[in-house]
Amino acid sequence: MILTELLDLNARKYGSKDALRYKGQSICFEELKTRVEQTAAVFQSKGVAKGDRVAVMSLNTPGFVYAFFGALKAGAAVVPVNHKLMAPEVTYLLGHSKSKLFLFDGALADVAAAVGSNVARLTLDSPVEGLEQLEPLLGDAPALQEVPAAEADTAEILYTSGTTGKPKGCVHSHKNVIMAGITGALAMKMDGGDRLLTAMPIWHSSPLNNWFMGAMYVGATTVLLREYHPQHFLQTVQDEKTTVYFGAPISYLAPLQLVPDFDDYDLSSMRCWIYGGGPISAEHARTLMAKYRSSNFYQVYGMTEGGPTGTTLFPDEQVEKAGSIGRTALPGADLVVMKNGEEEARRGETGEIWLKAASMMEGYLDNAEATREAFHGDWYKTGDLARLDGDGYMFIVDRTKDMIVTGGENVYSKEVEDEMTKFADVAEVAVVGRPNPEWGETVVAFYTPAAGKDPSPEDMKHFLADRLAKFKIPREFIRVADMPRTPTGKVMKFELREKFAE
Repeated sequence: MILTELLDLNARKYGSKDALRYKGQSICFEELKTRVEQTAAVFQSKGVAKGDRVAVMSLNTPGFVYAFFGALKAGAAVVPVNHKLMAPEVTYLLGHSKSKLFLFDGALADVAAAVGSNVARLTLDSPVEGLEQLEPLLGDAPALQEVPAAEADTAEILYTSGTTGKPKGCVHSHKNVIMAGITGALAMKMDGGDRLLTAMPIWHSSPLNNWFMGAMYVGATTVLLREYHPQHFLQTVQDEKTTVYFGAPISYLAPLQLVPDFDDYDLSSMRCWIYGGGPISAEHARTLMAKYRSSNFYQVYGMTEGGPTGTTLFPDEQVEKAGSIGRTALPGADLVVMKNGEEEARRGETGEIWLKAASMMEGYLDNAEATREAFHGDWYKTGDLARLDGDGYMFIVDRTKDMIVTGGENVYSKEVEDEMTKFADVAEVAVVGRPNPEWGETVVAFYTPAAGKDPSPEDMKHFLADRLAKFKIPREFIRVADMPRTPTGKVMKFELREKFAE
């Protein structure tokens, strides 16, 4: 099956049932199919053909869904773009993916205008002077030219940062994406009666592939919240009577701190509270269960390369095994913890998590070397180091790839370091993650100033403001006289992290 067949099946089976809910309005499965076909026809009129790529930078709006399936209907692959990125970052993604068409929300026009690319553009949710907007074009769309597609065809190119500092494009086929959706639906026992709340960015791999595609696979309704806000989040659960939600830990903790009348909201419709992007403590687990009046919390672990597919920490394990990512891989996947390339870790030992899944990427776009390095046979080497406890539960202890996860967003230290060292007042910098009970980690920069210079944190933040997405900019800058080094001159980041415990 391909993703557009899934949409067609739902339109035939469920017809007038709500596929999407947005700002109190319904879009049924039949209407969604019509809008998607019109969108595909518009794309074809703009020159999009089989094998092309369509980049979409959007908040959680129906326009993203139209553009996503419309690109696939036109025979293209979708390149979801993080709406929090700055213009240079977007420019790189458009160029590396060789995107033929770039769609973006009108609210993101300032960033889009600064993107250094001559790719054709359309706006999604609101007009921008000098550009065509998708919605008004749909009614006059030409006839759609059917494009044959196969399960092995590329459906998505999902970008994830790498240790080289440049993002890598994870190539996912139609089959990969559908399997990720099936895995999500199976893990949470989703069915057609569910109402999925999508408040985290829909372009992220897990909201998109595990949960939105899981909902599509079973014919459930997806409720789109344009952008997460603690009070709007609670209000939407209450008004829309949603049943399933996925978010970063901070999206659960923030309402407790920022919404004074939290206890007045009716959240009783919810049967699955899912979180990922970092663990929560036993104390926070107890607090969340008490305040949300539910014991149905699930932690999921995975990565973009895997679909994502990985593991789950189930409701009855939240307190006793707090901090763990679980014990076994989800349906359709297998997982081992390897001490080295040949020997599995035993209980009480630490090793790297290797993953095998039906939703695994085909490889990194135009990067055969990185693809070879990432795999051992069929096993994807995650770069995450986990300790096995006496019961076989895995606890992440470090990342071989130096990735920082803050509020569910992935930040690679090399990318931040590369930008900071362009600042003339900084001689050297090492970026690490500081554990944070709410955000998972926060980004911290240790730096040595250039001779005769004394840059302030405000100076460095200002320098980075139009170079990096806000979530990548360090929250804290710590001046050091010298960096701790190995005999070969490499900075020993573990020693810098140990300073947090001093």
